[in-house]
This record gives sequence, C-alpha cells and structure tokens, in this order.
Amino acid sequence: MLWVLAMFSNLIAIEPVSRTVSLTVGLKKVLISTRTKYQYVQIVELEEFGKALILDGLIQSTSADEFVYHESLVHPALLTHPNPREVLIIGGGEGATLREVLKYPTITNAVMVDIDGELVELAKDYLVEMHMGSFNDPRSKVVIMDGFKYVEEFNEVFDVVISDLTDPHGPEIASALYSEEFYSKLVRRIRSDGIIVAQVGNSFFFPKTYRNILHNLRKIFNVVREYSVWIPSFGYACNFVIASQVHDPAMLSTSDVDKLLKDRGVLTKFYCGRVHTAFMNMPVMLNSLSEHVDG
Repeated sequence: MLWVLAMFSNLIAIEPVSRTVSLTVGLKKVLISTRTKYQYVQIVELEEFGKALILDGLIQSTSADEFVYHESLVHPALLTHPNPREVLIIGGGEGATLREVLKYPTITNAVMVDIDGELVELAKDYLVEMHMGSFNDPRSKVVIMDGFKYVEEFNEVFDVVISDLTDPHGPEIASALYSEEFYSKLVRRIRSDGIIVAQVGNSFFFPKTYRNILHNLRKIFNVVREYSVWIPSFGYACNFVIASQVHDPAMLSTSDVDKLLKDRGVLTKFYCGRVHTAFMNMPVMLNSLSEHVDG
C-alpha cells in the first residue's frame, strides 16, 4: 500500500523503490482505493505526474511518463519482427500496451491476458487517457485468466509475446511468470521466427533477480538482448529483455527504425531510431552491493 503522509500542510505519497530506498511524491487526490481478489489497487492524481495507477503500493503507470515505458516495451520487438500480425500481451491491465500494439496496421489479433478482471474494469472507467479505447478495437480480445494457465491450456500461436507484468521483485502475483518453466512453455506459443519481450524490473537494485531471469531466457533462446530506460515515476531505470531464435533487434540501424516507423504508420512520442540504437548499446547497470540482499 502507498504510504500517505501530511507534510507542511501538503499530502505526500511514499513509494518503496528498493529495500532501503523510497520515492516521495506530492499527492493531489485519491480517485479510488480498493482491494481486488488479487491486489490492492489505487488510482490517484499525483503532483507533476498526473493520474497514476498503483498496485500493492508500487506505481505502474502515470500520465506524465507512461508512454516512455510502453513505447520502450512494445516497439523494439514489433519493429524487429518483419510482419507482426498476432500478438499476445500477458498482463498490461491498464490497456496502454494494447494501445501501442494496435498502432500497427499489420495487427489482426491482439490478445491481452490479465488475471485481474476487476482491475481491467477499473482501468476502462478511470484510465481512458491511457488505454484510449483500445479495449473496444475489433482486433483486440481480453481474456481474464492466469497468464501461466493460458499459456499451458490454449494452443494459439503468436508472432510476438509481450510480458507486461508487475515487477519480479514486486507483488507475488506475477512471480511464476518469470521462471524457466514458464518461458519454456511460452516458447511453444510463438512461431519459429517469433519474438518475446518482457519488462524485468530493475537490475541495479535487484541484480540477483535480474540475472536469474536473464539466465532463464538464455537457456531457451538463441538471441537475447537487454536494454533499459529511465522512468521518472518509478525512481529507477526499468529493464527489458527481447528474446528470439531468429531475429536480433541490434541489427536494426537508426535509419532502419525510423523508416519502419514511417512505413508502418506508427506515431510515437519517445521511441525512434536514435533511442533504439541507444537501447542496443547502453550497458545494463548492476549493483554488486545489492547482491546479498536481493531475492
């Protein structure tokens, strides 16, 4: 739960970033605060960040910077694939990942699987500026189900799978979906030239957890690329990993990415060719002092 305190006649919200680090944010208004079957959900208005979705005390999206996170999660994978048509999103309750996927005219089927149906309904009502009506697009399908069970029980095959879950070091609701067992099942749900991309939390504060996820993916895929981007409302750089048996995002040049965005008619606020090149070349930060307390 997000801690709310009064300081100098102003409300502030305190969000944990790691075991010993916290982010303090001015709080304007609480729109809803409720517990679903799976997690504690708060939708609030924050100073400087605007409307925010908070799950179990951790900020997931804010109006000010959610596009940085969602564009960084979606577009490197979808542009790396030569013809993405069918996409599976695991998680992504507020609908912003779905919004970014549906920017591609090649998409014929976008399936979003989220375990928390109550959260999805709240997002539909309170977070319109984030999903922008993507739930109503005829190409989209929302399945309320555990992502692990969906991958086990359904036989659909996809071009791209996007894992947009709560952090592996956050609520336990998503922990099994970062395991080697899950990835070994997930690989059966992508075509031979398919791509998986996942947000994997933060490598600096949680290096042991990060290394473990990277190890799990490298056991299964031939190509594994890491990248990260600073998300102000998270208080840290969010890490992502792309994996494939065939396609390598590092092979795309700055001009390749800009041309693909233009040719496919995809408009972005943050992601572009220069950003992609930076993603593929920036080192991932690990903190050896956190190793003994992480996980």
